Formats: sequence, C-alpha cells, structure tokens
Amino acid sequence: MENIIKKKILIVEDDGMISSMYKIKLEIDGFKVIIANNGAEGLELIKKEQPDLVMLDVILPQIDGFSVLEELKKEESTKLIPVIMLTNLGTEEDKDKGEKMGAVDYLIKASLTPAQLSIKIKKYLKI
Repeated sequence: MENIIKKKILIVEDDGMISSMYKIKLEIDGFKVIIANNGAEGLELIKKEQPDLVMLDVILPQIDGFSVLEELKKEESTKLIPVIMLTNLGTEEDKDKGEKMGAVDYLIKASLTPAQLSIKIKKYLKI
C-alpha cells in the first residue's frame, strides 16, 4: 500500500537547471516533487505542504539553508521531517554543522547523480 500514496519531496534549490534535473528523475521514480527557489519560499512550503523529505541547498537567496534547517527543527510540526543538505560546500566543518543541526545527510551535488540521490531518498523514507 505504501507506494500508492506518493511521497512528497521538497527541493529547495536556486539553480533551476539542477532542481529540474532532480525533479524529472524523482518524478520518474514515483515521487511528488515541489520546488522552492529560495530559503524563504522553502520555509513557507515546508509548513504548508508538510513534505515527507526536504532536499536543501546551503547557499540560497533570502535565507540560507542552515537557517532554514534551524527554523524547521524548532517547529513542532516540521521538526521530524528528514532533511538532506545538498550543496557544493564540501568542507568537513559544513558537513558537521549540518549533521549537528539535524540533517540526516549532507551530500555534495558535484559528486552525485540524480539516480544516486533517488536511492538515498528511498533509504531515508524506507521505501
């Protein structure tokens, strides 16, 4: 029964090419995908849509990814939503910061294909 209800993924990414590439792959794999182009829109959509998982870039217009993550984890209604940080900031310091703040994973865009990302998402959603 699990797969009949589409899992909802929110991609918070300001690069339209990257977000549409992930959206296409994830929709092929049966997910419902919503896109936010900046941190403020991302926060708004997280609260409104209650996605099953959030893919969050770090460097974003208006509100950066770490601030979005912090807000998300403060709210009772959103704190349990798994967040995968998806960025090109690959320092150990950033990775540690993301994990300490509650991200389930910290992935580097440049070293990840959409198919690999989909596999990771399925793992976190236990599909």
